[in-house]
Amino acid sequence: MNAVWVVDDDQSIRWVLERALQRDGFEVRAFGSAKDCLSALETDAPKVLVSDIRMPGQSGLELLQQVKARRPGMPVIIMTAFSDLDSAVSSFQGGAFEYLPKPFDLPHAIELIRRAVIESDREAAADEGVLDAPEMLGQAPAMQEVFRAIGRLSQSNVTVLITGESGSGKELIAQALHRHSVRAPQPFVALNAAAIPRDLLESELFGHERGAFTGAQQMRRGRFEQAEGGTLFLDEIGDMPPELQTRLLRVLSDGHFYRVGGHQPLKANVRVIAATHQNLEERVRQGLFREDLFHRLNVIRLRLPPLRERGEDVPLLARHFLARSARDLGVEAKRLSEEALARLCAFSWPGNVRQLENVCHWLTVMAPAQVVEAKDLPPEIQPMSGAAVPVKPWATPFEHASSGLVTDVPASTAGTMLAVGGAESSSLATSAMTASWAAPATLGGLGEVPAIVDAPSRWASLLETEVSKLLAAQSARGEPAPESSDLMDQLTRTFESTVIRSALRHTRGRRIDAALRLGIGRNTITRKIQDLGLEDDA
Repeated sequence: MNAVWVVDDDQSIRWVLERALQRDGFEVRAFGSAKDCLSALETDAPKVLVSDIRMPGQSGLELLQQVKARRPGMPVIIMTAFSDLDSAVSSFQGGAFEYLPKPFDLPHAIELIRRAVIESDREAAADEGVLDAPEMLGQAPAMQEVFRAIGRLSQSNVTVLITGESGSGKELIAQALHRHSVRAPQPFVALNAAAIPRDLLESELFGHERGAFTGAQQMRRGRFEQAEGGTLFLDEIGDMPPELQTRLLRVLSDGHFYRVGGHQPLKANVRVIAATHQNLEERVRQGLFREDLFHRLNVIRLRLPPLRERGEDVPLLARHFLARSARDLGVEAKRLSEEALARLCAFSWPGNVRQLENVCHWLTVMAPAQVVEAKDLPPEIQPMSGAAVPVKPWATPFEHASSGLVTDVPASTAGTMLAVGGAESSSLATSAMTASWAAPATLGGLGEVPAIVDAPSRWASLLETEVSKLLAAQSARGEPAPESSDLMDQLTRTFESTVIRSALRHTRGRRIDAALRLGIGRNTITRKIQDLGLEDDA
């Protein structure tokens, strides 16, 4: 049933719309006042309501308010001959689907009503899914594999290592592992090794005794003690300093630790779940991560793919985030047009699920209408920003490192809110270069400047010239090819410093904003700022 109700005190408007809609196959009921419409709503409801804004008795805005209170998902189109700003703003603040000024073009009005009916059907289907919304979302086969892995681990206390790019949802997986374990009644405590200064990390992890160092005026329990009986989630474990790696290995080996400045051993009854966006095997080869600690952590591995490998779940995630943002802000949830949804699905999402969540929050605040069109999407999602990003042809969400058991999921099927597979390492340089080639740059309110698609003929050629000079200088000195050189490291640090410093200047020191614009995680930019000595710029 394609039922449309028309409310207008002008009989001629009612007659014209009623006849036109009936010719297009819609079932129509017309009312001369808001009161008559509200009475009919007691026993029936349309798919779409079209109402005048100024009528004797209750106004269209008052009708809109009462309809939204009773049936929040029903699209309401507001008509008015008074095309003023206050009416438009009031309509959209009240949750109107669209604002239609009189006199209107009849074919345009019918097309708008048809879109509203389609949206009403979509909203009804979405509501059915929301009624029984699971704690984690994902319909792709790879996500189902992760669900199965969590189920298999539900009765186990084994250590789990979660790998995946920043923003892919590693902490959500850790929380799910805790919630479905025998330790669920006990605390879940998280610590991010990249977000805490090195000199404070040991105290945060193990606690300290009073007087252990300057400023330690009282005894403090660390995360291991806070998580007693429960789960300790160590995020960005690859960034843990070598001296703390040794202490963590001791805890995992014999289950005992000391507070900083303490002499009494404490027993740790904690399940450890670790996560990293880095390739730990490579860091072991580089001598940056203890091999014995890696094997202690790498008992069961869950790998999460980047969002670009699970595009089939973008619609589900987008609806979820739009609904959550609307609930947090106390407004009606925005809806995505087919074109807008297609553009989101085609985007490469360098910031992964976290970036999609931020985009949905931006749309909830900034999109001008209830239905988000493609033109309403933020600049980074517009054409030229969704360039294809090469991905690895594999995704392995569940591995048992000790037994060699690996459950492979082809990359073509990988997908979901949290899950699965994909590259373990993600450097700032790669993310920034991808973003630079893919996305049009913007400079505040100056609009778009040309995308860096011709980079080889610009700064890349300058970089090539500079590298050639440096290599030529080595040869000019008559030096043989060195056994080791830090040239690559110097160039990489210069590149990363320049990119981050420029982003921080653009965002006036706002790190999270800078990370989003570069397509990297907030933990990554914090770590890089520390490693590159850019604190003064932040």
